[in-house]
Amino acid sequence: MAKMRGNKVKFDPNKLVLTAGATSANETLMFCLADRGDAFLLPTPYYPGFDRDLKWRTEAEIVPIQCSSSNGFKITASALEEAYLKAQEQGLNVKGVLVTNPSNPLGTTLTREELNHLIDFTLTKNVHIVSDEIYAGTVFDSPTFTSIAEAISDRNIEDTQVSNRVHIVYSLSKDLGLPGFRVGVIYSNNEAVVSAATKMSSFGLISSQTQFLLSQMLSDKKFSNNYLKENQKRLKKRKEALVSGLKSCGIKCLKSNASLFCWVDMSHLLTSQTFEAEKELWKRVVYEVGLNISPGSSCHCSEPGWFRMCFANMSEETLNLAMKRLKSFTDSISINKIAKTRPRHLVPYSRTMSMTKWVLQLASVDRETDR
Repeated sequence: MAKMRGNKVKFDPNKLVLTAGATSANETLMFCLADRGDAFLLPTPYYPGFDRDLKWRTEAEIVPIQCSSSNGFKITASALEEAYLKAQEQGLNVKGVLVTNPSNPLGTTLTREELNHLIDFTLTKNVHIVSDEIYAGTVFDSPTFTSIAEAISDRNIEDTQVSNRVHIVYSLSKDLGLPGFRVGVIYSNNEAVVSAATKMSSFGLISSQTQFLLSQMLSDKKFSNNYLKENQKRLKKRKEALVSGLKSCGIKCLKSNASLFCWVDMSHLLTSQTFEAEKELWKRVVYEVGLNISPGSSCHCSEPGWFRMCFANMSEETLNLAMKRLKSFTDSISINKIAKTRPRHLVPYSRTMSMTKWVLQLASVDRETDR
């Protein structure tokens, strides 16, 4: 964990709790920090799976912190306060704020200003911060990644009550490409949280064989260093290829520097600035172009027309083909005709059509997308 954060902060292994992936870590923290009906504030857009991970079994609530494209979807002090007041109006007891840093789906790292807003909010409201840093090792461009632990250290409040209310989630799934190994971590200075989470980890243990294998692999410092550098290099190259391809289609992206996807603005292709129009465009991209992308509404984005596009889960050839298809699609449509014309490039009803319906079910805006 220290290596992923540039060795700028030290981590005490006695304050670590191993879990079966980041999903288990986040749910465990909700059980530890919130009672039934308590709320956590999450900045939008956020990972759709949080609606499941944080709420289903814990019965906690999520109140969105509304962020907008006007400032690149950054967290502001006013947005935090508005979300807090909204939760109070709904009769909800706010227990904390949960952020992903780097962000899923934005592909950006939190700025120092945003981190300080979160710390100040914690100081003022006496609530917790959960920082999901599962993409910490994927930062491939400037600005560099700053962990909440580093921000706390820089303000010299490590040994205060604020430090006891800051909790970090990490996993090897993204940085090392090992999602199937189900290795996650909770790091907390709060002894009560560590104790409770350790007991709860019995319901999602990591096998001793997995732990032994990974300990051997990670002890090879040369391999792990080279792997991370090469991975970041390839991610940057692939992201630039996606951005370039989208630019040729007349589509812009939010400037990003991390993770495995881009936050793409396709609002100019909507027939109207509504989420219904966004859903219709998404269906056309799935049916006609054959691309499975995540609509912004599934991420609780407050503005229609934004989509998450992954670039790290395909070969270079597949990405080039995807951009060619998308270019043909954008060239062939007119904003005034999207809602009026029937899809002209649908394949005959066959195994391909059945496959498309299957993809629609998996990628539905009403279903959580994969992390």
